[in-house]
Amino acid sequence: MTKENSQPATEQLSRGLKSRHVQLIAIGGTIGTGLFLGAGQSIHLAGPAILIAYLVTGLVCFLLMRALGELLLSDLHTHSYIDFIKQYLGDKTGFVAGWTYWVCWITIAMAEITAAGEYMQFWWPRLPQWLPGLIILILLLGLNSINVSAFGETEFWFAIIKIAAILALIAVGIGMVLFSVKTPVGHASLTNLVSYGGFMPHGIKGLVLSFQMVLFSFIGIEMVGMTASETADPKTVIPKAINDIPVRIILFYVGSLFFLMCMYPWQYFSAAHSPFVQVFTNLGIRSAAAIINFVVLTAAASSCNSALFSTGRMLFSLTYDGKSKFAKRMGILSTRQVPRNALWFSTLVIGLSVILNLLMPGKVFSLIASVSTTCFIFIWGAIVVAHIKYRRQAGSQAKVKFRMPLFPLSDYFILVFLAFIAVVLCLKFETLIALLVSAVWVVGLYIVKIVSDRIRQRTHD
Repeated sequence: MTKENSQPATEQLSRGLKSRHVQLIAIGGTIGTGLFLGAGQSIHLAGPAILIAYLVTGLVCFLLMRALGELLLSDLHTHSYIDFIKQYLGDKTGFVAGWTYWVCWITIAMAEITAAGEYMQFWWPRLPQWLPGLIILILLLGLNSINVSAFGETEFWFAIIKIAAILALIAVGIGMVLFSVKTPVGHASLTNLVSYGGFMPHGIKGLVLSFQMVLFSFIGIEMVGMTASETADPKTVIPKAINDIPVRIILFYVGSLFFLMCMYPWQYFSAAHSPFVQVFTNLGIRSAAAIINFVVLTAAASSCNSALFSTGRMLFSLTYDGKSKFAKRMGILSTRQVPRNALWFSTLVIGLSVILNLLMPGKVFSLIASVSTTCFIFIWGAIVVAHIKYRRQAGSQAKVKFRMPLFPLSDYFILVFLAFIAVVLCLKFETLIALLVSAVWVVGLYIVKIVSDRIRQRTHD
């Protein structure tokens, strides 16, 4: 065993993430294919009413993050928020949540590199979809293996590109609406939001069905909970990152989609392609479309970067005190305080999407998005229930840091919303299958944990 691999498992991760890193990670982890690519499916289902779905889901995610922030600041020595789930909901639920979260980010990374292949086909239509994703995955693995600062710096600049592009798109949209710029199908106008079948063209059903993909757009927002143990000043940085979330949601999600649908009527957007690229292509601005396509490509790379960070840290957290050969290999840090082995293993699993894209070209993204969403319902629900138990144990007289607003009503509101999403997933065959697969996965993990605990107990006896 090399010196690098002989570092004890209990060594702490380095606190190499600065305030600007965490602030941009909070944005970069969520602005990815869910918004840039998945918005096409959402708009196709709900029309302009998709704005309501984003506002409601955004409110839920803000409250979720306030609950998570309160947990994180109650104990800054934890490796991740999974430790809080384990503490307040038990070892079994912590085990299931940890491995489910790892699988969630694995599937997200698969979705991102799948989307990267689709974006590259904008320039090279005959390029195999799997090749760009594989190249991006290898490059990001190299960056994440250096140190946490390298990840933070990469994510910082990825996020800057995405933010600049969205702000530029909003500015262009404002200009086109103000001057009623002519388009191939009319003029840029606020009336485009109501002129093509009304604001809610497919009724309540279309709006309800859109929530699954909208929720997928926000997946990754909880990633701040993975950075706490590697942040230089978590007491200051984490509350600021969380409290800025509502402004980001309104500006980046609602603002960009609002002006997209003002610039170009919603019914002309394809469910299979990025609406951000479509709008400029249909307007005949090929260079602008190419620029936007580059931006959404970097967005996919950014989210994949976040996925590598999360899967590596989570696998390390799950195995750093393990006794098996696998756990001993995964639960160690390199001399640069990076869980290198966990990163490499996670990357190999993510690479399976290359095979999926060869076997199922064009179908992988929607399948993976459904599985990710269903798994995250369990993860987010566990965070909220852990927060409820934490507050009950802390008592009303305890000095709670970064207090959750309107507790416990806000927690119950989140749980009701997540139950609503679970019902929505039952309304379509594809998402129902994903829900059932996720349920089998969760139950299977509980069984594995129970059986392994019994075997371990018998061995000790």
